[in-house]
Amino acid sequence: MNQDDDYPIDEKSSADTGFHGDALVALKQYFGYDSFREGQEDLVNAILAGHDVLGVMPTGAGKSICYQVPATMLPGLTIVISPLISLMRDQVDALNDAGIKAAFINTTQESDEQSMVFAQARQGDVKMLYVAPERLETERFRNFASQVKISLITVDEAHCVSQWGQDFRSSYLGIGEFIDSLPVRPTVAAFTATATEKVRRDIVRLLRLKAPKITVTGFDRPNLYFDIINMPTKRKNIWITEYAAKHSDESGIVYCATRKETEALADELNQHGIGAAAYHGGMSAEARDKAQRDFVTDQVPVVVATNAFGMGIDKSNVRYVIHHNMPESIEAYYQEAGRAGRDGEVGRCTLLWNESDIVTRRRLLDMDSDNDRMSPEDQEVVRQSHRRLLNAIIGYCRTTECLHRYIMRYFADPSSMDTVANAENASSKKPESDINSDSNTAADDGATAGSLPNQDAQADGKVFKCGNCANCESTFETIDVSDVARAVSRCVHDLNQSFGMGKIVSVLRGSKAQDLINRHLDRVPSYGALHDVPDARIRDVINQMATDGYLFVSEGRLPIVHFGLRAGETVKPDFHYEIKRIQRRKPVVATSGSAFGSYDADDSHGGTGSRPDSTAYGDYEVTEEDETLFQKFRELRRTIAQEIGKPPYIVFSDKTLRDMARIKPVTDAQFLAVNGVGENKLHLYGPRFMDVVRAQ
Repeated sequence: MNQDDDYPIDEKSSADTGFHGDALVALKQYFGYDSFREGQEDLVNAILAGHDVLGVMPTGAGKSICYQVPATMLPGLTIVISPLISLMRDQVDALNDAGIKAAFINTTQESDEQSMVFAQARQGDVKMLYVAPERLETERFRNFASQVKISLITVDEAHCVSQWGQDFRSSYLGIGEFIDSLPVRPTVAAFTATATEKVRRDIVRLLRLKAPKITVTGFDRPNLYFDIINMPTKRKNIWITEYAAKHSDESGIVYCATRKETEALADELNQHGIGAAAYHGGMSAEARDKAQRDFVTDQVPVVVATNAFGMGIDKSNVRYVIHHNMPESIEAYYQEAGRAGRDGEVGRCTLLWNESDIVTRRRLLDMDSDNDRMSPEDQEVVRQSHRRLLNAIIGYCRTTECLHRYIMRYFADPSSMDTVANAENASSKKPESDINSDSNTAADDGATAGSLPNQDAQADGKVFKCGNCANCESTFETIDVSDVARAVSRCVHDLNQSFGMGKIVSVLRGSKAQDLINRHLDRVPSYGALHDVPDARIRDVINQMATDGYLFVSEGRLPIVHFGLRAGETVKPDFHYEIKRIQRRKPVVATSGSAFGSYDADDSHGGTGSRPDSTAYGDYEVTEEDETLFQKFRELRRTIAQEIGKPPYIVFSDKTLRDMARIKPVTDAQFLAVNGVGENKLHLYGPRFMDVVRAQ
């Protein structure tokens, strides 16, 4: 756990608060856990002591515990501000299932339903009330808030308040004003899974947190296997369909960039007998709600969605997340990929991409709608920020270093960087010409790029490899593209920085296209200079040069290639530029019950197999008897979920069922010893699960 030293932070220790014992009792009673995870206890005690807090914790690390435990102990109401009303019902159902009185107010309710919830909250019959940020601006809610004792306001997905974040929402800018309008200012707690230093500062400032205790835990998700695969668009649906078919008993999310792609892929999956639901913003509210309910209740194993599926998907047993296209930022990717393995079990996160994804994303930068809360100057700042975010995800797609490490470096998590500090120092001392940026080439078998190719650099005398990502299971051979990069720079000069990538490639390849001839572009000195180099290779190098600052690609419907700040380096005699070709290891057949199955690796598209992370199952060996019992527990969980009309994961997570299979409880005390079983769930479900054990 790390604290941000630049912020004013309350220094009172948890031992001084006196809440430690009571908080542990509440944790065990309601949630069935014997101890807090990293970062949780300090945040819980700070809230109980009346201090504002900011918690930055990865998805699945237990952010909700940090405010739900205090909510059970504080005398008044806890208001939780959550951005997506589609998630509120599941969140409230899970709390009520744990024995905590919770409710929500949103547009899915009739006015009389809302009146009933308001009345219950006034009477103290509701401890936690979930609302969307837009709700805070209504006169009815403000009148209600002025009449009840509010002990805590929690802002979930707090990064949405920052223009530097990937999910900026103008409605979040009104939260600080709402808090100021209350008769008595409550404690304010803000939480997010993805926030760089700059975003954290914005959160503190815009939510007007007072001397907050800031806790930033490690961002890494070691139970997740990361992979990036450069793949032609025409291959993507085939690959995804084959993967889903071989993991038909697992839940997965596939993110697509457009509504059209979402519907087409969902249809293709269904045609191959794989239950899939499409989800995007163009669907009716009823259709979206049905798609989400079918997915979270395990009626369909796969949901194919745009980013409208968004934040806070609480389904804990998602075993894989596949991105059909490159997302707009590392923050967006890590948040969406983080839907996998929330229960701590193994999960796989695969990003499929190609050069056209980069072109699409750059065009989308110019299509952001205006925001009436922001001046034109501020809007331009946001656009430039989004460009920087896009460059970071392009770098992720091209990197040859450990993917876990790349993400940790991006979020600048000191605790994850300690082990590679020596390697980073060594890298930073290299001459500029030695730090090569590389790129993926669809025409080459599995070629990829790496702006930081020192993945094998020595750290404390040891080679740094996480062993849980595709890059750490791959080797790379170098391809020198210095001549291609020089030719590209010459062509950009010859064309007076007035054309896009397509024309540059055509000129360099010596195209005989009539449009090119009519413009007399066949007369420029660089015409035909790369006639024997594949189009895909040239595009690769152009995109990588733009990422590394040698070129600049403008926004808009017809992006123009200009010189970047480092363009002059390409004419130096010692200029050197490389790409690296990935050589994947052969796929490994996974063990039964793993989140990773085997599949045929198509090396020409960078496919790779993967293997289970045994540590995700705990410190014991999963026996055949345990696996059989686990499957019986899953069937019972599904039956109970159908009976009560709730998602199966709300009954128990996969992680809890696996611990149950290990302990094999037949008494109340043994059942309470299972990780994730609280007193209310013992009462609700314990007898039926223990009957399954006794019947063994």
